[in-house]
Amino acid sequence: MNAFLKEFKEFITKGDVLSMAIGIIIGGAFTAIVTSLTNDVIGPIIGMICGGIDFSGLAITVGSAQLMIGNFIQAVINFLITAFVLFCLLKAFNKILPKKEPEPEPEPETPEDVKLLAEIRDLMKAQEDHKE
Repeated sequence: MNAFLKEFKEFITKGDVLSMAIGIIIGGAFTAIVTSLTNDVIGPIIGMICGGIDFSGLAITVGSAQLMIGNFIQAVINFLITAFVLFCLLKAFNKILPKKEPEPEPEPETPEDVKLLAEIRDLMKAQEDHKE
C-alpha cells in the first residue's frame, strides 16, 4: 500500500499533471471570456445580419415528446462561432510569439564496428608509411 501511495504521489507531482491542471483552470476562466464574446458581441452581429433569427425556440413535436432541435442548432452555431474565434485568436497569438529555430539534430553515434575498422585502417596506413 505504501508503494502504491508513493507511486501516486510521484504521478500527481509530475510536471505533466500539474500543467494539465493549470491548463484546465485557465481554460475554465477563458471559457467565460469566449462565451461573453460569442453571446454579447459576435452573436448580436450575426443576429443583425440574419435578421434576428434565433433557433432556440424551434421544436418538433412527436407524440407527447417535444424535440428541441432549435437548441441543438443554436449550440452548433455557438460552437462554430467559438471555434472560429479561438482559431483567429490562436493565429494572432502565434504571430506575436517569437519563432523557435529548430534545434539541429545531433550527429549520429558511429557504431563500434565502424570505429574498429577505422582504427585498423589507420594502423595499416601507419605501418605502410613507416615501411617507406
